[in-house]
Amino acid sequence: MENAFFGNFDLASLSIWLFWIFFALLIYYLQTENMREGYPLENEDGSPAPNQGPFPVPDKKTFRLPHGRGDVVVPSPENENEHRRTDLGEVMEATAVPNGYPYEPVGDAMLAGVGSGSWTPRRDEPELDGHGHAKIVPMAQTESYHVSAGRDPRGLTVVAGDGEEVGTISDMWIDAPEQLVRYLEIELDEAHGGGKRLVPIHFCQIWRRVKINSIYGKHFAGVPLTKSSTQITKLEEEKISAYYGAGILYADEKRAEPLL
Repeated sequence: MENAFFGNFDLASLSIWLFWIFFALLIYYLQTENMREGYPLENEDGSPAPNQGPFPVPDKKTFRLPHGRGDVVVPSPENENEHRRTDLGEVMEATAVPNGYPYEPVGDAMLAGVGSGSWTPRRDEPELDGHGHAKIVPMAQTESYHVSAGRDPRGLTVVAGDGEEVGTISDMWIDAPEQLVRYLEIELDEAHGGGKRLVPIHFCQIWRRVKINSIYGKHFAGVPLTKSSTQITKLEEEKISAYYGAGILYADEKRAEPLL
């Protein structure tokens, strides 16, 4: 017993040190995996940020997308450049030289894609469920779903934030796997552009009418269209949601000023 293996060794100390080493490696792994997109960091003007953080950008890794949608390699400068929308100077301008001052959108603020109207350049293809089918579909295209509770908005008049009546709700677009309404389909009258437009359900107040406060009647004709009447792509979702989001701040000049 005098020469027993580990006889004078502190196993408890070894265990706690192994735990701390494992925990440190786990943090390093998770943080570097989190840096596969959006790194290296950039300043507002697009130049490299001076503080890149203590962790290095990880090596390239290939992800195989399901349903035959190809491969994605990250991190990848080519991939970052492909999904880069534009240079900041093309959509925003500084209001003063020193850092910290606000930027203002260039041109039509509703379409600049900045501020409350920001959007991400996602793939221009529908989001799919686990079986490879489009997740978001019009209710009129399926017989499996119906309104079981609450007010059915189809047929109700649509009222803009300035009180103008712009059309009627013609359909609901649902997220089939989640069994949720994602969009309402608006049939615009000719005075407001005609045709059909989608509005995210979260921008709607449904009672005897459907009220959309974020934009005014004159803005509905500019709502981005979808390429298909039965599907919506991830990029189209971004742009449509961003348009209504932009209206919260830019639909009226008064909205851009602080409330006192």
